[in-house]
Amino acid sequence: MKKTAQVVALTSVLALSLAACGDRPKENAGAGGSSPSDEAASSSAAPSPTASNPDFKACMVSDSGGFDDKSFNQTSHDGLVNAVKKLGLKTGEVESQSDSEYADNIAALLREDCNAIVTVGFLLGDATEAAAKKNPDVDFAIVDYGYAKPPKNLRGLSFNTAEPSFMAGYLAAGMTKSGVVGTFGGAKIPTVTIFMDGFWEGVQYWNKQKDDSVQVVGWDEKSQSGSFTDDFEDKIAGQDTADNLMSQGADIIFPVAGPAGLGALESAQATNGEVNAIWVDTDGCLSAAEYCDAIISSVMKGMDVAVEKAISDSVGDKFTSDPYVGTLDNGGVQLAPFHEFDGDVPQELKDELDTIKQDLVDGKIKITSPSAP
Repeated sequence: MKKTAQVVALTSVLALSLAACGDRPKENAGAGGSSPSDEAASSSAAPSPTASNPDFKACMVSDSGGFDDKSFNQTSHDGLVNAVKKLGLKTGEVESQSDSEYADNIAALLREDCNAIVTVGFLLGDATEAAAKKNPDVDFAIVDYGYAKPPKNLRGLSFNTAEPSFMAGYLAAGMTKSGVVGTFGGAKIPTVTIFMDGFWEGVQYWNKQKDDSVQVVGWDEKSQSGSFTDDFEDKIAGQDTADNLMSQGADIIFPVAGPAGLGALESAQATNGEVNAIWVDTDGCLSAAEYCDAIISSVMKGMDVAVEKAISDSVGDKFTSDPYVGTLDNGGVQLAPFHEFDGDVPQELKDELDTIKQDLVDGKIKITSPSAP
């Protein structure tokens, strides 16, 4: 049986990086039931910090993808690790196993006397807000969520991923040989569909600029309908969904499904170059290096930087509820290098992508995604 929470000892955590590919932590003996135990969070101080704040405890709750998802949980977790290492903090962590656990996992960290708690993922939005309102002396931040009127101790960390996804769509349209590209999501939520919208818009922009007719399968921004695994962890579901898009002629796949999206990378890699992919959240050639030969580029979110800043502000009594939005302009989102495909992407296409990036920053190209922050 799965536990409701898993503990990651900091000494193991510090070994993680964007390229980490390790297994999840082992379950603790004796735990069970539907609520996390009081021992759900462990704490320890980071070695050789550049500052020392031994009485401050920074904590984090993952979504059900876990801290080793090679995607946004992992990158967010890197922000916690960096803050702990630099500032000399204690830490507590809970790795969620299902969506039903979020409120209980936050409560477990509150019992551990955390001074700042970062939650990771859109689905933790309600539980995080409720906890922040009940605990005004604790600072909260949440990755991939924003609030119209947050309490003073709650900061939303969101990212306009439609911008680099637009570039990814244009890139895919410029690289496809079949004239068909595909995308799918893990769930129909704004933080997923924003990627798909941007990708779709980028393809349409290519078609308009080039008088072409590249087709997108798996998503239509106008109808807001498309393909979803309804699961962020099931790689088989991701593989099956990718295979379905490939059967429709797609030779570039853009999975927005967390660990489930790794199934799409497996399917693409198995074609020996006939089908390739564009990854999301992290630079896939670092976080999922074993698939780099099938990854043209990635849409990246600077979640580690945003998380580290939120914790640092809390430590320094500078924390506010002012929302953070990562953009191309402030470097909070970007298109990753082409790595093994650098020689395959034509220079003309690279130059056009540079121009598109600047046009997005300058507002000459307008993103129409209803999910854009």
